[in-house]
Amino acid sequence: MSIAVTKQQTGRVSTTKTIVGTGIGNAVEWYDWAIYATFTPFIASQLFSKADPASAVLSTLAIFAVGFVARPFGGFLFGWIGDRVGRKTSMTLAVGLASLGSLMIGIAPTFASIGAWASLMLLVARLIQGLAHGGELPSSQTYLSEMAPKEHRGFWATLIYTSGTVGILFGTLLGAVLNMTLTAEAMNAWGWRIPFLLGAAMGLYALIMRSRLHETEAFEGESLAEKRAPLWPQIVRHRKQALQVIGLTVGLTVIYYVWGVVAPSYATTALKIDRGEALWAAVIANIVFIAALPFWGKLSDRIGRKKVLWSGAIGSAVMHFPMTWLLKDSAWQLAVGMSVMLVFIAASAAIVPAVYAELFPTSIRTVGVGVPYSICVAVFGGTAPYLQQWLGTTMGVPQLFNIYAVVLLAVSAAFVFTIPETKGKDLTH
Repeated sequence: MSIAVTKQQTGRVSTTKTIVGTGIGNAVEWYDWAIYATFTPFIASQLFSKADPASAVLSTLAIFAVGFVARPFGGFLFGWIGDRVGRKTSMTLAVGLASLGSLMIGIAPTFASIGAWASLMLLVARLIQGLAHGGELPSSQTYLSEMAPKEHRGFWATLIYTSGTVGILFGTLLGAVLNMTLTAEAMNAWGWRIPFLLGAAMGLYALIMRSRLHETEAFEGESLAEKRAPLWPQIVRHRKQALQVIGLTVGLTVIYYVWGVVAPSYATTALKIDRGEALWAAVIANIVFIAALPFWGKLSDRIGRKKVLWSGAIGSAVMHFPMTWLLKDSAWQLAVGMSVMLVFIAASAAIVPAVYAELFPTSIRTVGVGVPYSICVAVFGGTAPYLQQWLGTTMGVPQLFNIYAVVLLAVSAAFVFTIPETKGKDLTH
């Protein structure tokens, strides 16, 4: 009896460590990227020339996009580490590198003090964070999917976007609080640095937590020959699955970055909604998103992954134009629009970590997901904020971007037809 109780307690401790270690590291990564979008106006004013404010904002958003260029390299590097050395090692290194990038932004000298070197330091920091994030997501997704009970993998997979959204929510709340408590002069002088320095400290804590995790049974069950098998032939052999990852991701990444990450900043700069009110609207919407994720995850464990993926892609496409038309000049419009869109976005976001893992065998699961996913997010997700800003404010044709987003959602919906139903699949092979 005592042995059974001990095993049960050990299992609970192991599950808690898995959830906390994976979740906090993922939250820190997403927090780092969210605060960059949230604090774009301050970064633009401090690390770029003040002679042309509009150009400075566009330059800051361009570096946001450039950070995505490093993601495919991160996906390959950390994917290789994950499939050859271990999922745990890959996750630990990724969060440590992300923390370094956040620290660099937090201590970067201003444009007024060192000129263009300030912009260059920002660029380097974003490339480091891009490299880290390119490895973080596939590593943590693979680790969590392999640790989850197969009958509840869809529900467990929701931890990725739940923890990530908690990171975004914390960053958004921090931005709202700083805007309320600090003067505009203080925010421009030093207040905007606080979130980045805090992100570096949280990243260090996440690194320590992840170093104490156990490796997955799926990885440990592989033979030495399987772990040392050349990657490239396996990548070529699974090119269909890689294309499916891109197809399933393309619509989700654009619509998520538009509504889940940069909407408050866009509302502030393009629609002139009060910055503090826009941030609070985003807080409300992200709470709705967190509540919707487990619902979709559990539903996928019951009715299958494909039906839930279709619900997310088609629902987002149908509601995108109405919610865009609703958004005009008020924070309540932003809160409603973001909330409605994030409910449908949550359907895909909740379960794609499980779906991706279920498409590939153990020997190539991390890099097989990491490289195509990172390329897709870099090409489409990373450029979405810039395209939206450029087409809306510079070219004056915001409807073009809306059409672009809906077309990509239709592509993702079509790709659902190409994948097998993977609910309950054994990941040890």
